[in-house]
Amino acid sequence: MAVIIDENSKVLIQGITGKVGKSFATRMVEYDTPIVGGVTPGKGGEKVSQLPVFNTVQEAVKETHADCSLICVRPDFVKQAALEAMDSGIKVIVIYSEGVPMHDSMIIASYASLKNVKLLGPNSAGIVSPGKCNLSDLHDSILTPGNIGIVSRSGTLTYEVVELLKQQGLGTSSIVCLGGDSIIGLQHSDVLKAFNKDLDTKAVIYVGEIGGNDEESSTEIIKYMDKPVYSLVAGIYAPQGKRMGHAGAIIENQSETAIEKQKKLKESGARTLQLLENLSSIEV
Repeated sequence: MAVIIDENSKVLIQGITGKVGKSFATRMVEYDTPIVGGVTPGKGGEKVSQLPVFNTVQEAVKETHADCSLICVRPDFVKQAALEAMDSGIKVIVIYSEGVPMHDSMIIASYASLKNVKLLGPNSAGIVSPGKCNLSDLHDSILTPGNIGIVSRSGTLTYEVVELLKQQGLGTSSIVCLGGDSIIGLQHSDVLKAFNKDLDTKAVIYVGEIGGNDEESSTEIIKYMDKPVYSLVAGIYAPQGKRMGHAGAIIENQSETAIEKQKKLKESGARTLQLLENLSSIEV
């Protein structure tokens, strides 16, 4: 099993004829992600990596029964692309594009909630269930199927966790990157609930960072989880008021510091990691 996506998913790429879209499509075909086509207005009838290109998401869904979309279009086109996908019946959306206007993100996230769509991003590195389906920029060649779930806002930190797990001979069930913007769709708590229900996930690595209150809301879920949660919050030395990397990674009050967040996660029952090297202590 896996969370959110698996071998039964049917994937579209919105922006498939662009440089980024073509790169994703080529890798998905090579590593057997169940991709069924792509969408670029005005390019309908063309092919990318032998995949059909459609003018609209509605047309693509009608022909392919797609239920997932990876959006990699220009930031100013993201809102239109996301709303079109949701109105066409797509139920899982990854917005890979960064630089999406905040007001557009607010509209997208609100509409996703109304339509019961699982939204990752904007500015998400994506989601992958190794060996089954990959809507992320984590290359399949470095991934190993296993029984550890990862949920993170940071793509870069996720890459490091994956590599260190691999060095320990451990693999992952699913990896979920929420996105680094201030306003995003799914939160850590949503993914924790999904991992707790997944029979193939035996432990979860929770990668947090400074800014926002997502970690605080996650503690209420961790308290009742049946599986061990290992937490790492990045940004211990980040100064208050200075944005660190992501648009959402800025400390506005004491509760948003890495130390305070890690403290709350530990109190909820999470096993805290001070450094990534501590992953060698994970037991599954």
